[in-house]
Amino acid sequence: MKSRMFRIATMAVVGTLALGACANRGGTEEASSENYPEKSLTMVVHAGAGGGSDLTARTLAKELEADLGQSIVVENRTGGGGRVGLTYLKDRPADGYSIGFVPVEVAMLGHQGADIKPDQYTLLGQVMNAPATLSVPANSPYQTLQQLLDAAKAKPGTITVANSGAGAIWEAATLALGEAAGVTFKPVPYDGGAPAVAAGVSGEVQAVMAGVSESATAAKDGRMRVLAVLAPERVAALPDTPTAKELGQDIVIGGWGLIGAPAGLPADVKEKLAAAVQKAASSTTFKDVMTKAGNTPMATSPDEATTFAQSEYDRFGEIY
Repeated sequence: MKSRMFRIATMAVVGTLALGACANRGGTEEASSENYPEKSLTMVVHAGAGGGSDLTARTLAKELEADLGQSIVVENRTGGGGRVGLTYLKDRPADGYSIGFVPVEVAMLGHQGADIKPDQYTLLGQVMNAPATLSVPANSPYQTLQQLLDAAKAKPGTITVANSGAGAIWEAATLALGEAAGVTFKPVPYDGGAPAVAAGVSGEVQAVMAGVSESATAAKDGRMRVLAVLAPERVAALPDTPTAKELGQDIVIGGWGLIGAPAGLPADVKEKLAAAVQKAASSTTFKDVMTKAGNTPMATSPDEATTFAQSEYDRFGEIY
């Protein structure tokens, strides 16, 4: 009997200690959350340095650093038209120390066989829209969009058009323009819009489909010639460049960018990060950089971003 009572007493002590340990862990998590962030953050970007997504992420990161009081390391994880970076981000711990630029491809890749969907992320807000542009090297024989389309119609599948990756938005824009115009291009994938533009400048390809922020710089210094903007109206960064609709091709398509984190982010961390993202995206510096690059700056709430991303996922599902 004494032995049995001793065992029961021992189990009670162990249970009490275990509960105490659990309570201590809970207290530590709560304290850590209250003091968030206590160390540097990582901002994951799916595309290469120098492109529109990278510009957006790095500009926003600088604004976030001032508000959060911690450094933010931008980490470019390229490949697969966004698959590599988006997969890496969603598989990171949901602790608030891994955030990322979440591009339009989050609504596209799931329909192409990738395990990537908007609901696998905690979306903190939409920060920009980016219309597509079609450009050619400065020494190209094609002076107008119609001349390029005529060449593509004469030799189907031979006009090479660089894009930001197989299955990514600028490849989709290339195919959409071809369908609207009744021609067939030969898409050539690169790891982001900046490398695609570089391929155009070097003469590796005959044309480039990319965002305004990626093509405008090369156009302004004379290395590329932008034939059309696939937007509802002309953009400030390229005021003399006509829209595709002005040139007889009724097509509007472009990219967009959200800021997100892995799914399951603690509510209080999400609230603090979302407030910081909205403040950063509303800053004069961020809006000026986006506008000069030809993008439309935005600063939406997590609920608005989540609803928008899901609606885009459904839209691309119908397209695919």
